[in-house]
Amino acid sequence: MDLTSLEPLAGGWSGETFVATAAGERSVVRIYARTGHRGAAAHEVDAALHRLVRGLVPVPEVLEVRRADPAADLPALLVTGWVDGVRGDELVADLDDAGRTRLGAHLGDLLADLAGMPMLKAGPFVDGELRIGSFSAEGAPPLDGLPAFVSLVEPALGWWRPGELGGLREVVLDAQALLDTVGRRCLVHGDLNPKNLLIDRGTLAVAALVDWEYAHAGHPYTDLGNLLRFERDPAFTTAVLEAYVARRGGTPAEALALARAADLWALLDLARRRSENPVAEAADRLLREIARTRDPQAAPRA
Repeated sequence: MDLTSLEPLAGGWSGETFVATAAGERSVVRIYARTGHRGAAAHEVDAALHRLVRGLVPVPEVLEVRRADPAADLPALLVTGWVDGVRGDELVADLDDAGRTRLGAHLGDLLADLAGMPMLKAGPFVDGELRIGSFSAEGAPPLDGLPAFVSLVEPALGWWRPGELGGLREVVLDAQALLDTVGRRCLVHGDLNPKNLLIDRGTLAVAALVDWEYAHAGHPYTDLGNLLRFERDPAFTTAVLEAYVARRGGTPAEALALARAADLWALLDLARRRSENPVAEAADRLLREIARTRDPQAAPRA
């Protein structure tokens, strides 16, 4: 493959995703030029995940997987088929209530599909066999729930007021107790938000779920919490929750409470990195509002 002929893919925030065209056919090429949090096996993990869920969850077809060749200064590659669709973040703002309701129902079904794919334990995928490792650093003890994570993150939240930190400690105690009522683990996409969804403009069905960089085995309500993190629109939220519980059980109110609790892990991780990007900054503002009000359902401040 001639890497010089590739064009950057619009919306590819990593800067490593490109469009290739050959004989009139388009494909998507992910170049693993940097060693990220998943290490050298990242391309193998991504390929394995696409193959695992294809036919159950809409994802692009894997066309080629190529290992890195350090001697030739060539990075690892993953080539997937092109999928027609509109990125969710470009579509959702233009939808009326009826459209957001239809889209929400489709996404609730997608979330239910993911939450129904069981895993034996929680942790990151470490290789192409999808073996599950540990979230803790090598040699460090495993984190025992949200309260332990707060203790780890607190030193990095130097701009928080003491009252906010106290409120956060209270919130995570209750949240962890709620999360512990769900004993099983499942496949988690880990970054399930509109920018990683390709949507059919006509039907508003999901054409593809892309960018599996943060996929792992984890809590069944993690992806639901991610999708609804900043979302407070009743039409969309209600449709997502009703579709989800129709498949996974419980009530919409119970599912939302679990989703908000599960998303505290991501909010904490983002908040300590608030200077890195607008999403992390917004997460910090939301988490401070949750801590100030002692309410995981608190809306983000404008």
